Amino acid sequence: MNPLIEKLSWRYATKKFDPTKTVPNESIERIIEAVRLTATSSGLQPFELLLVTNPEVRQKIRAVSWNQAQVTDCSHLLVFAAWDDITPERVNMMFDLTNEVRGFVNEGWENYRQQLLGIVGARGTEANYQAAARQAYIGLGSALAAAAFEEVDATPMEGFDPEAVDEILGLKARHLRSVILLPLGYRQAEGDWLVNLKKVRRDRNAFVTEVQ
Repeated sequence: MNPLIEKLSWRYATKKFDPTKTVPNESIERIIEAVRLTATSSGLQPFELLLVTNPEVRQKIRAVSWNQAQVTDCSHLLVFAAWDDITPERVNMMFDLTNEVRGFVNEGWENYRQQLLGIVGARGTEANYQAAARQAYIGLGSALAAAAFEEVDATPMEGFDPEAVDEILGLKARHLRSVILLPLGYRQAEGDWLVNLKKVRRDRNAFVTEVQ
């Protein structure tokens, strides 16, 4: 079996983490790097990661996350936070960074900059936020795959109060909005009702339609 497919078959949404086990920093950094390298629309990277290890902060987040123990029992907690708007300043920041890194200015790229500025300007704040949040989910996919490759358990969580988490983490002042939580750690098999159950997915014929 392909190693990546094998690891994705191994992973599951862990319901109980072992709070005595800590994920090595090297594994955490590789997972974060996988998210940083994620493909995003127009290369904007319109979301950021918060790595939360502070126990008191995590206890506050748990209180507004349906009291789910994974938030506090995991080794590290990732919070994916999307831009609250795709502003001209943010677009220009990324296009300028591209020019700086590549060391030249491309006329076609600059024409696309102006086109994109028009698109996001016409789309409006909330639609821009929703677009940014969808990009964060692409990063989540990369994090899940990278965590599985590291044999680190991960549980994507939408069950929380985003406004409350934004307040706890001071995201509004940074023009960010929380999208999804990702606890990382090691499973505690005893007490986790899901750990030994078979993974359930539709088979290929029910999942894939080939258009030829």
